[in-house]
Amino acid sequence: MLMSPSCSKLTDFATMGSLFRSEEMQYCQMFLQTEAAYQCVSELGELGLVQFKDLNTNVNSFQRTFVNEIRRCEEMERKLRYTEKEILKEGLTIPDYQENPPAPVPKEINDLEVEFEKMDTELRQVNTNYDALNQNLVELTEIREVIHKTQDYFLLYGQDFQYMIREETGVLHEEAVIGRQQQPALGFLVGTVLRDKVPVFERVMKFITHGMVFMRTEEIERILKDPITGDELHKCMFIVFYQGDQLKNKVKKVCDGMRATIYPVPDSPEERNSMLRGVNSRISDLEIVLTQSNEHRQRVLKVAHREIRSWTIKVEKIKAIYHTLNMFKVHQNSLLAECWFPAKAIDDIRRALTTGEKVSNSTIPTVIQPMLTSESPPSYYKCNKFVKGFQSVVDAYGMSTYGEVNPAPYTCITFPFLFAVMFGDAGHGLIMFLFGLFLILKEKSIGSKRITNEIANTFFGGRYIIMMMGAFSIYTGIIYNDFFSKSVNIFGSQWHPVIKDNEWHADKIQLNPITAHYNVTAYPIGVDPIWQPALNKILFSNSLKMKMAIILGVTHMLFGICLQIFNHIHFKSYIDIVIRFIPEFLFLACLFGYLVSQVIYKWLWFDATESHCAPALLIHFINMFMFKYSSSDTAKEKCDPNWMYYRGQNIVQIMMFFIAILSVPVLLVAKPVYIICKRKSIRKTVTDHESLISNEIPPANEDAKFPSGSTTEDRDLQHRSHHTVEHSIGEIIIHQTIHTIEFCLGCISHTASYLRLWALSLAHAQLSEVLWTMVLRLALTMAGRYVGAPIIFVIFFLWANLTVAILLLMEGLSAFLHTLRLHWVEFNSKFYMGEGYAFTPFNFNHILNMRSIDEIS
Repeated sequence: MLMSPSCSKLTDFATMGSLFRSEEMQYCQMFLQTEAAYQCVSELGELGLVQFKDLNTNVNSFQRTFVNEIRRCEEMERKLRYTEKEILKEGLTIPDYQENPPAPVPKEINDLEVEFEKMDTELRQVNTNYDALNQNLVELTEIREVIHKTQDYFLLYGQDFQYMIREETGVLHEEAVIGRQQQPALGFLVGTVLRDKVPVFERVMKFITHGMVFMRTEEIERILKDPITGDELHKCMFIVFYQGDQLKNKVKKVCDGMRATIYPVPDSPEERNSMLRGVNSRISDLEIVLTQSNEHRQRVLKVAHREIRSWTIKVEKIKAIYHTLNMFKVHQNSLLAECWFPAKAIDDIRRALTTGEKVSNSTIPTVIQPMLTSESPPSYYKCNKFVKGFQSVVDAYGMSTYGEVNPAPYTCITFPFLFAVMFGDAGHGLIMFLFGLFLILKEKSIGSKRITNEIANTFFGGRYIIMMMGAFSIYTGIIYNDFFSKSVNIFGSQWHPVIKDNEWHADKIQLNPITAHYNVTAYPIGVDPIWQPALNKILFSNSLKMKMAIILGVTHMLFGICLQIFNHIHFKSYIDIVIRFIPEFLFLACLFGYLVSQVIYKWLWFDATESHCAPALLIHFINMFMFKYSSSDTAKEKCDPNWMYYRGQNIVQIMMFFIAILSVPVLLVAKPVYIICKRKSIRKTVTDHESLISNEIPPANEDAKFPSGSTTEDRDLQHRSHHTVEHSIGEIIIHQTIHTIEFCLGCISHTASYLRLWALSLAHAQLSEVLWTMVLRLALTMAGRYVGAPIIFVIFFLWANLTVAILLLMEGLSAFLHTLRLHWVEFNSKFYMGEGYAFTPFNFNHILNMRSIDEIS
């Protein structure tokens, strides 16, 4: 089976396909028969282990083979979207039965189209009729309200319009008498207008008619609903009295402009009563018809409500399949596809293709032909739920290059541990652990709810990370002996202070470890609890945590450099072990690794009796570069900072210094020189070989260009040279110079960066202690048996909320981000390239996880 050069063989240290590195990927061609292609791709989508390559990138989307089928799917989507909208309008939710219906065969697609067309037509017709009837009901209701208001109005004033006008306007009696003598022919118009438009309606009416009409408005108490939008309509009834046809026309124009509705209300009371009875009868009939229409609509929606989820999944699967088929090339009576898949999955893929061929009744099997390609394979890791969160942290930095070491297995331990070093409090860690454990135990019920809140989804997705960070924080809290900022004395302190009588009244008493501590033993686990009330606690914890941060940081970086060797062996770049791994390891180990060893040596060698003259390691580290040493007998007695505190210290430090310094030119020069020599050797080999066969036809096999003694590395280098542009010598030298400077300076800056472990641990401890002292301790010191209890309850509630908000959320987020930086910058930069791309197989998972059809569209 032919394979790409990058995955031709497996390493001896870890096989491809473990979590240690990416699954071994295979690049193949598939020849599928046209009649079986749909069903075969459907089965591969259910399997979800094949990533297809688009072979029609230069073809317009509207000119591809299956564009008509996709349009049919989009038409079905449109009908389903309308049905879903109507279901949601009724206040129903789309049910999720956790079903996974298979993609329909092509013959069933026509049945789906007919069913969707029938349902869509029926639903639209029912909605149209229902809206029309509802509109008529609203209009009849308005007419009824208008007739009632008109009847009430005329019952109050009768038919004496002159008396009505006089009462409403307060005109003089003489003017009324003149009016009665003239006997004007008055008419009236009745209608409705929106309540918000009444002030404008009155001003416009007065302006247009020059105040020659009499108008009265009154609000309709009944709230109506717009049958189209469903909005509430607040309307007012108006009655306008006019004289002459000219004013009547002006009033109608004003009503048309203000979108007011005029209703034909009769003049006589008998006709109005008859009209009111007719309106009430029509309203009763309409309500019966509306009830029946709504019941029919509900029946149609109930059927759609049960099947809408299944229908949507089927349609989206059909569309996804045809989108994938549009990526294939048409070759005579078959379709040609190119794809990536894990090599271990070849049997599953063949079974899926066989199933598709049987369903489609195809007699010609699908052909899978392995291919040789210069394209780098995608990276794929088969992770479980526990590792998935940590793998996401690594992938956020950059997808691993195919075949390189995956940092995720080590991140599962180092990430929560470094977080706990900064967060170390057993009480806070216990809360975090229980919260993560709760999310894990309830993951099925919480996951089925499909939470839309992004923050909640982030916490739920990182539930295993939260649980691990909490568990490690409990451990480091036990080591620091911190439980909500207080120490726990379980085994008894190993300090036995002896204080003189004249020292009892002193403001500050510090313990002397020479006289007050038994060096025979120490506190069994972690820090002795006596340091909690000690005045020099900060000095002690600072020294301990700062040295611990340097030890952990240098160890972490050295481990990262050691992981390089697995990459070099896997990619058969053995020369990089000599010209990169060894110089980088020696540079870091001889400088900062030596410093770590001296910290441990000082802890083991110098006890309390010699602590007054213990060596200052930073001064000795500086003297290592300045070659300042003192070995006289009086140097120790005088506590000379240059005093050598172990035999042969000057020789060891000089050797360490020169080994580190000599590693720099090796790292700077060796790789460019090797690449230049290698290029010359390959070009000379290729030139000699081509001169021998200049009069012959070149062999079809590309490997024939190389002599039998050439290595795989030679073949890979020459193969890549045909597909990539060679960098110039100057670019190679500049690149290596930048890498060398970045590494050497990075060793210093990265070591200092790990001091954040000390700084954040100290900050968290101090914040926790301040919160205890300033809040909870204040309540505990309040006197009073009856008054103190409710005060303690209230202040404890405040302290608990501040603890969660500040120490768990804010400080936890801060420690998480700093841990993220330590892994991305300080650790990954030592071995991890992260220049690959993720394996994105064709599957239907996104369809099964959708909540609405609009998420896909």
